[in-house]
Amino acid sequence: MELTPLQRRLSDLRDPGYRAFFCSLVPTLDPETVIGVRVPALRAFAKTLSPAEADAFLRQLPHRFYEENSLHAFLIGAMKTPQAAFDAVERFLPYVDNWATCDGLSPRAFKKDLPRLKAQIPLWLRSDHVYTVRFGAKMVMDHFLSPFDPALLDAALQVRSEEYYINMMLAWLLATALAKQYDAAVRYLEANALPDFVHHKAIQKAVESYRITPEQKAYLRTLRRKKERGTQA
Repeated sequence: MELTPLQRRLSDLRDPGYRAFFCSLVPTLDPETVIGVRVPALRAFAKTLSPAEADAFLRQLPHRFYEENSLHAFLIGAMKTPQAAFDAVERFLPYVDNWATCDGLSPRAFKKDLPRLKAQIPLWLRSDHVYTVRFGAKMVMDHFLSPFDPALLDAALQVRSEEYYINMMLAWLLATALAKQYDAAVRYLEANALPDFVHHKAIQKAVESYRITPEQKAYLRTLRRKKERGTQA
């Protein structure tokens, strides 16, 4: 299939060695959909697009390459008004098909309308789409741990899924909550009600964090479930 002018410009930035490394990090992607552009180069490329070029590109869904999806995420991230960002996110989320693009979607304009974001997150958490749920949990982590919204943390940690990329985000969220809101977050581990994977990974990530005190880490290790004791966390 012939490349578009924008795809050719992206291809000029490719790094074959990085492409192989990146494909190993995101095994859910078809390698044929990866050009191999490093993130700093991709972010710099996004800044070279004129407003008209960016607008035209954002209307071209679905995209062919991973880099196009990540470019799409970066352009949304740079939007200045909450309305534009929310609308663009809703159009784009169904096409997000990997954790890297999902985690690169971080609209700065959301900070200007946190009440709307607060209302939207539970809808994302109830989605049937893996990366929409992951995105919803990430928005709790990015925006509602400090200042703290216990109801949104609870909504995220009530999610039950067999999907690895959802559960990894939930563990990351809880580990981050332990760093920022330890007393509230540790209760989820003490209640022993989280799925095994989320429970264990959250403790593992927390004790690897420099933001958790040695005393807190020692206590967290005691909360590992019996079948996990003896594993390094």
